[in-house]
Amino acid sequence: MPPAVQQTVRDLVDLSPVLDEVGRRFAAAGFQVHLVGGSVRDALLAAASGRPGLPGDLDLTTDARPEQTLEVLRGWAGSTWNTGIAFGTVGAEVRGERLEITTFRADRYDRESRNPEVAWGDSLEDDLARRDFTVNAMAVSLGPDRTVTDPFGGLGDLIRRRLRTPAAAEESFADDPLRMLRAVRFVAQLGLTPEDDVVVAMTAMSAELGRITAERVQAELSKTLLQDSPRGALELFVATGLADVVLPELSALRMEIDEHHQHKDVYSHSLTVLDQAIALEKADPDAPSPDLVLRLAALLHDIGKPATRRHEERGRVSFHHHEVVGAKLVRKRLVALKYPKEVVEQVSRLTFLHLRFHGYGRGEWTDSAVRRYVTDAGPLLPRLHKLVRSDCTTRNRRRAAALAETYDSLELRIAELSAAEDLARVRPDLDGNAIMELLGVPPGPEVGRAWRFLKELRLERGPLDRDEAEAALREWWAGQQG
Repeated sequence: MPPAVQQTVRDLVDLSPVLDEVGRRFAAAGFQVHLVGGSVRDALLAAASGRPGLPGDLDLTTDARPEQTLEVLRGWAGSTWNTGIAFGTVGAEVRGERLEITTFRADRYDRESRNPEVAWGDSLEDDLARRDFTVNAMAVSLGPDRTVTDPFGGLGDLIRRRLRTPAAAEESFADDPLRMLRAVRFVAQLGLTPEDDVVVAMTAMSAELGRITAERVQAELSKTLLQDSPRGALELFVATGLADVVLPELSALRMEIDEHHQHKDVYSHSLTVLDQAIALEKADPDAPSPDLVLRLAALLHDIGKPATRRHEERGRVSFHHHEVVGAKLVRKRLVALKYPKEVVEQVSRLTFLHLRFHGYGRGEWTDSAVRRYVTDAGPLLPRLHKLVRSDCTTRNRRRAAALAETYDSLELRIAELSAAEDLARVRPDLDGNAIMELLGVPPGPEVGRAWRFLKELRLERGPLDRDEAEAALREWWAGQQG
């Protein structure tokens, strides 16, 4: 590593009084301690961007055993936690800084189970050799010398935007197959390009990802999707066969297209929808960003198409009810990947609703249909707007402009009705107590059925005054009694 770069890294460490104190206290106890891994990598990237600084959470490595680390921290760390102590990691909070301090490791995975066989090491170089990629195999001593250690050329790889493994790629991925999915993430997060041997190993060993827990897979997949430009990473994910193992519905979108049955390339279309949804998300100051729900929906909204493809007359292809099938597939896959229930339901709902707009035509919807569109979307309406707009990937500028104009008109009608009727909270014009009093019934199923009738009436006709609502309910009730 060039002397100037070494000095830059040392200067960054010196900016942190906490790291300086950690170094002094470990040295006084007779131990080494180093800033390592992603913390060094991100500090170098920050310096290169002209905004020098250290990342929020700091990764450290030491020759102290976990119980010795806890002893060094005792009395001056604000708090410590040992949830990772079985794997040699002690967490600590020191004056607002979060640290993860891990004992030098010399472990190897047993390659049958999903967990490493933990063995402590005594050498920094051996510890760095077992890390996933060279860009994460750099360390800076927190001792007085501030020595920078880069035995595998991680800095050069970072400069060249190159992704390599310290050991042979096959060995690295056999130790922990999740590293293959982490390689996918680093393509999106760091703009790195995997070396040929890395891609070959990922492709040959993709099936090994099947022995990794769904929770770990989901975490890496989500981190990839939440990057600024995940498309290239997802293309690697599919091309290497990793998607076949953990998200086969995405790979299945690469349907064969022949000259007699032309239809849009659904796989490329889905990636473009994701690109466009991210752009709309970032342009909306009132929306969360990055938005995992919107991005999952954009990527997966058409996964029902392979199962519903039908060849029609004159070379046409149809995908009738693919939104219904897709919503079910989305729910099944995201549950399998252990996504939170709320995320599963929201992504599935957006998938189900994404085609509804195409019945709008040139604005033929009644006010009732507009109310139902808003009510069915509920709080997902802002995301549905973005998803529907992103779903237009035609290269025909005239058609694209016409679709955008039509959706503009729908949003205008929604705004006008919302101003007049408070569409965000469409409820029956009579509540449960009023229903029971008017019909003379106790709490029970009849009240629920009456409430649903009034809700449908409200959607169909808009707000009613009390007399109209009561008259309609009496008429409905009389019909029920017959």
